[in-house]
Amino acid sequence: MRLIPDRLTATDLDGTTLGTAGVDGGGTYQLGPLSVELDLDANRNELPVWSWSVANAGDQTVPVWSVALVFRVEHTGPLRMFRHGYQSWSSCDVATLGVDTDPSLANTSGLELIAGVHHADQRTAAVGELRSEFVTVLADADVAPGPFATGAVRVGFDAGVNHDGTFRLSALNDSTAELRAEAFLGGAHLNPGVRFALHGGSAAGGASASAMLRDWARHVGMLGGARTTAPFQVGWCSWYHYFHDITEAHLRANLAASDSWPFDVFQLDDGFQAAIGDWLVTNDKFDTDLAGLADAIAASGHTPGLWLAPFIAAPDSRVVADHPEWVATTRDTGGPLPGMFNPPWEGGMGGLMFTLDTTHPEVIAHLEDLGRQVREAGYDYLKLDFTFAPSFDGVYADPTMTPAQRVRAGYDAVRRGAGDDAFILGCGAPISHVVGVIDGNRIGSDVDPRWTLDPNREDEAYPETLPATLHAFRNTLARSFMHRSLWLNDPDCVMLRTTETDLDPTAVRTWARTVALSGGMVLVSDDLALLGPDARQLLDEVVTLGRAVDAASLAMQPARCDDLLDANPPTTLSAGGHELVVDVATGHGVLDGVPQ
Repeated sequence: MRLIPDRLTATDLDGTTLGTAGVDGGGTYQLGPLSVELDLDANRNELPVWSWSVANAGDQTVPVWSVALVFRVEHTGPLRMFRHGYQSWSSCDVATLGVDTDPSLANTSGLELIAGVHHADQRTAAVGELRSEFVTVLADADVAPGPFATGAVRVGFDAGVNHDGTFRLSALNDSTAELRAEAFLGGAHLNPGVRFALHGGSAAGGASASAMLRDWARHVGMLGGARTTAPFQVGWCSWYHYFHDITEAHLRANLAASDSWPFDVFQLDDGFQAAIGDWLVTNDKFDTDLAGLADAIAASGHTPGLWLAPFIAAPDSRVVADHPEWVATTRDTGGPLPGMFNPPWEGGMGGLMFTLDTTHPEVIAHLEDLGRQVREAGYDYLKLDFTFAPSFDGVYADPTMTPAQRVRAGYDAVRRGAGDDAFILGCGAPISHVVGVIDGNRIGSDVDPRWTLDPNREDEAYPETLPATLHAFRNTLARSFMHRSLWLNDPDCVMLRTTETDLDPTAVRTWARTVALSGGMVLVSDDLALLGPDARQLLDEVVTLGRAVDAASLAMQPARCDDLLDANPPTTLSAGGHELVVDVATGHGVLDGVPQ
């Protein structure tokens, strides 16, 4: 396989091509009003390494949608692409060019909000195009050694703090394809004379996708100052048994039963707040305020944890009533920009939430103050959820900021308020935006008390991102290379209960050992009253194995998925001398040759 730099191209907010220029090495290229400085080199395998920047050389402001370096891909046989998902819940899989399609094409609702949750660019992909976010691996039928025929090629951006990086793959003929390495600026205004530094990228070849991705993650983590040194996390979370119906009585009952469990963290999840956006006031299911709840958790010997969705707010929330100017607006109507739809939240518009404008200085001050106040209330562990919202296309106070910068600004504000010693867990987080600001990150969709998706939901858009333990399993394997290089991986909660669940006991054990073998965070989310000695024994095994794998990850030997490019979903996770192979249809696994 060969990757040959071919041309540069740029588009504006309306999708109009601003300019195109053929590439002949490094230099300055004019794309209409834009000037691109490209430094193009090759590594020892003659695969491209590049750095670049874009400037507005004209006399009018330009809303830049994207700037792309386009490669010609010469390949043998079917060309496969590892598609890395955009945010925490977005699916990671392997697709074949000419066979598979971009999931946005199945979004028959036409709502860009749905696509915007799972792609940097919320617009529908072109027919025949495959895309991946931040990093990808391409593989063809050529497995011979040599500088060009490497079996597989990994291509990735160095960062994603200032803008997204999207890879778009399309066929030219049976042996040639085109890969666009796209710096996605999302319509950010580039003013005359301003130069914007774009994130560089590189390609590498090898036989193991898992090893190439591991090396890339180490590089990105080093450049981005990744926070990777937090202790191994074991905890309890209220979500997967009580969901929105959590009460103070439920919380205290589990807290009273937690003394004999090895929990470091005890986290209150969604359902405590007076409204989405009004985080410091509890609702009528709680007689105790946040500080009092934190005191009770701390008195039991656990670190108090709290769930927040700080970048969205309900239409009937106090924060929106007091500060309507804090809400971003839509480009078409000028109305409030939707940030999420979740009917159980209600909120005055049936569950439709508004997006806070994280380019507005007062919103940033509000988020910083929120981080400070929840820390002062006693919460040292913060889970920030639905944090993709500011990436949605809309009108913001500062039009020069990219979607990535809007998300990162919100995270940075919460971090400043919460302090450097708080543990911040990202969730619903665009993967490339949060390196260096969070300590842990959800890497897959929600688990569920069933292995596969409810058949009644299979016709929904992006079904592989919906809650199902199989979907969490898929991403735990696909993103195993990120652990302790970018953050602590959070594969989501183990499901220990054997009642009030559709998971059979074998699937329960398989998922628990998947979490252990990933080396990631270990969280329990069952009503502890439902768990007996067998559940406790399984958790102890998970924690023991998980700590050992995590220690190996700290020594730069994370878990690996050896069939990442060969099975969809993958089936095999290896770490610390152990191997787990799972029948993905049933959730039944074999660990070191022993059926679970």
